[in-house]
Amino acid sequence: MTGHVLVAPDKFKGSLTAPEVAEAVASGVRGRVPDVEVRCVPVADGGDGTVRAALATGMFEGLRVRVTGPTGRRVRAEAAVNADTAVVELAAASGLELLTPGEFDPLAASSFGTGELIRAALDRGVRTIVLGVGGSACTDGGAGMLAALGARFRDAAGEPLPRGGGSLGRLAGVDLSELDARLSEVDLVLASDVDNPLCGDGGAARVYGPQKGGGPEEVRALDAALERFAAVVDRATGRSLAEAAGAGAAGGVGYGAMAVLSAVSRPGSDVVLELAGFDRHLDGADLVVTGEGALDEQTLRGKVPAAVASRAVGGGVPAVAVTGRCSLSARELSEGGFSAVYALSHVQPDARRSLREASGLLRVLGEHLAEDWL
Repeated sequence: MTGHVLVAPDKFKGSLTAPEVAEAVASGVRGRVPDVEVRCVPVADGGDGTVRAALATGMFEGLRVRVTGPTGRRVRAEAAVNADTAVVELAAASGLELLTPGEFDPLAASSFGTGELIRAALDRGVRTIVLGVGGSACTDGGAGMLAALGARFRDAAGEPLPRGGGSLGRLAGVDLSELDARLSEVDLVLASDVDNPLCGDGGAARVYGPQKGGGPEEVRALDAALERFAAVVDRATGRSLAEAAGAGAAGGVGYGAMAVLSAVSRPGSDVVLELAGFDRHLDGADLVVTGEGALDEQTLRGKVPAAVASRAVGGGVPAVAVTGRCSLSARELSEGGFSAVYALSHVQPDARRSLREASGLLRVLGEHLAEDWL
């Protein structure tokens, strides 16, 4: 072997972070082939884990701040920053994982803390902000985020609206005159892995509202509120972006970011791969290892493993995947660019044990793929 092995997985949700997955696989590979060079480049798709992936490159430092969580409780959130760029993760400030099921509040949950995190990044003087969206607890169209950045939302009586998507049905006017002036001096990149519009059957409330605790009546109310929100914001901005791909991301934060902050939406996996310098590490590689907790149909729709495999194949390098379980057919795997898949379920059929023992099992899979490929 003359080159190196590039290990670039996403997290195994509920079990291991992407850096932990990468290190476990690398340990197994090195255990079988001690003299091999293994480069770990953990990645993400724009959701939770995006900041960790940026920090793992060694080119960013952590920025820890206290912000307002989705239901008003103060939480500690972290962004990744360097001299030019900040990586902000909505999940860290406004994420569903910050709440227990009993705390879910679909009508009142807000993205306000995400705006506070963006403001902290602006304080560092960056020129580019990557906003990774996914895993949000709110369905407020990004109104909370915008309010934290200076926007004002009022009802017909001129009174400020309470936070949360449920109140947007009473929205009568928006004032953007006090929006943080520094926003006009930065490029905002919306890193997302979804292409939903803001409203309707495929929109933020109907598709993702139930995951955030919304019952049928609450989902209908939120969808109508987002329609009202878009109508008012469209009049204020002269834009019409409610139908844009990605407008429904993170409970409509995608819409707020694009319509008011002029964010440019890009596939989250591609953004993170660029931040991680993936193509540079791919050069000269003999094998690429990627993966995530489950390989299924969603994987092939822009998730990290598919993006990594596509780049590997484009560079003439075979790509294999590690996963907890795989429901893709051999044909689907081949069409997705995967030369082989190594699943924890093949080593440990008990799903609960597999989840608990994922690190050790991934080391075993690392040994197996080293035997097969190196």
